[in-house]
Amino acid sequence: MQNRKILFWLILFITLISVVIDLPKNLPVKFSVGKIKVDTTISGSNIDFSLGSMQIKRELEIKQGLDLSGGTHLVFQADMNGVAENDRQSAIEAVRNNIERRVNFFGISEPTVQTSKVNNEYRLIVELPGVKDVNQAIDLIGQTAQLMFYEQKEASPAAGFIPTDLTGKDLKSSIVKFDQNSGQPIVGLEFSADGAKKFADITTRNVKKIVAIYLDQAPISMPTVDEAITSGQAVIRGNFTLETAKQLSTLLNAGALPVPIKIIEQRNVGATLGQESVQKSVRAGMVGLLMVAGFMWAYYGKLGFLADLALIIYGLITLALYKLIPVTLTLPGIAGFILSIGMAVDSNILIFERMKEETRAGCHWKRAMELGFGRAWDSIRDANICTLITCFILFNPFNWNFLNVSGMIRGFALTLGLGIFISLFTGIVVTRTLLRVLYHGKEDLK
Repeated sequence: MQNRKILFWLILFITLISVVIDLPKNLPVKFSVGKIKVDTTISGSNIDFSLGSMQIKRELEIKQGLDLSGGTHLVFQADMNGVAENDRQSAIEAVRNNIERRVNFFGISEPTVQTSKVNNEYRLIVELPGVKDVNQAIDLIGQTAQLMFYEQKEASPAAGFIPTDLTGKDLKSSIVKFDQNSGQPIVGLEFSADGAKKFADITTRNVKKIVAIYLDQAPISMPTVDEAITSGQAVIRGNFTLETAKQLSTLLNAGALPVPIKIIEQRNVGATLGQESVQKSVRAGMVGLLMVAGFMWAYYGKLGFLADLALIIYGLITLALYKLIPVTLTLPGIAGFILSIGMAVDSNILIFERMKEETRAGCHWKRAMELGFGRAWDSIRDANICTLITCFILFNPFNWNFLNVSGMIRGFALTLGLGIFISLFTGIVVTRTLLRVLYHGKEDLK
C-alpha cells in the first residue's frame, strides 16, 4: 500500500513538472472575482543552467514545421567544372548527403534537402523549418571544412610550415570534450587506421616542435608536440567557447564537400497551411478527444473518469517531451499525436472489459482489477508492438533508400511512436495507480 502511494505522488510530481514545462512563453491571466482582481502574465520555463564551464541554455518552445510556421528556402548551385560528366550525379548526391548531415548536426528538425538539375546546372534545394538565424545556417551549410596538418621546416618557430599528407579525410570522428585541468572546451579528434599511422609518424619526427593545425588555410591551433602520439587520438585547443567548439566539431564531422557550392536563392517560406486551416484542424482534434472522453465517462462511470484523468496526464507529459526533445510539429505529426491518444483509450477499454469478465466470474472487484490489467497486457503489448514496427518503417532512422525519406511522414511516425510509449505508461501504470488509490467500488464492473 505504501508503494502505491509513493507511485501516486511520483505521478503527481511528474504531472506538475510537465505543466510547468508546457506553459506557453507568455500566458496572459486576467480575471476578477469580487474584490480580487488578477492581471498578470505567466512566463513559461526555459533551460538555463551552468555546471563549471559547461552552460546549457535553451528556450522550451514547440517547434513547428514548414506547413505550420514557414521557414527558409535556400537554393545552392554546385560548381561541376572539375568533375567528369559521368561522375556529376554521384557528386551532387554526395553533396546532398553531406549537407543533410550538416543540417542535422546544426539541430534543425525535419529539414528537406533535395537535388535538381536545370539545363546543365546541378542545384541543391534546402528547406529549413522555423530557422531564425538564417545567415549562420547558410555559413554552416555552404562552408567547406578542410583540415590540414603542417610541420615546421626547421626547429625555429620563425621558420615556415610545410603541409603533411594528413588531412581531414583521415579523420574518423570529432567530439567536444572538456579539459580536465582548465575545464575549457576542447575538440577531440579520432583518426582512421591510416590516419593514426600518419599522425604517429608526424608526431614522432616533430617531438619538441610545432605541428600546426589549419582549417581552410587558416591556423586554428599551433601546439608543441611533447611526445609521439601513437593512439590515433588528439585534441585541438584554441580558447574555444562551448558554441565555437561545437561548431568546429560539426564542420569536421560533416567533412569537406566534394564540389564547391554557392547560394543563388534565399527566401522566406510562408506556412503552406493557412492559420485558419491549422485552427480548424486543432479544433477538430479537440472535439474528437472530448467526445472520446465523454464516451469513456458515460459508459464506464468512475472507471472512465479515472481513464480520462490518465489521458490528461498523457497529454501533459507528451507536450513536455515535445519541448524537451524537441519535436518539430507538422500537421501529420499532430495527427499522429491524436491517433496515439485513441490507442491509449483502446488499452483502457481492453482492461476494463477484462475486469468486467472477472467480476462476472465471481471475483472480488479488487482481485478483478488486478487480473484485468494482467490478462489484458498481452493483447495491449502485441497491438502496440505491431504499430511501433510500422512507425520504425515510416521513420526510417537508417535512411534506407527503398523506404520513405519525407520529413512530414517521419514527423507522423515520430509523434505516433513517442505517443505509444507514453500511452503505455499512462494506460498501464498511471491508470492502475489511480484505480488502486482512488477507486473504491464495483458498481462500474457490472
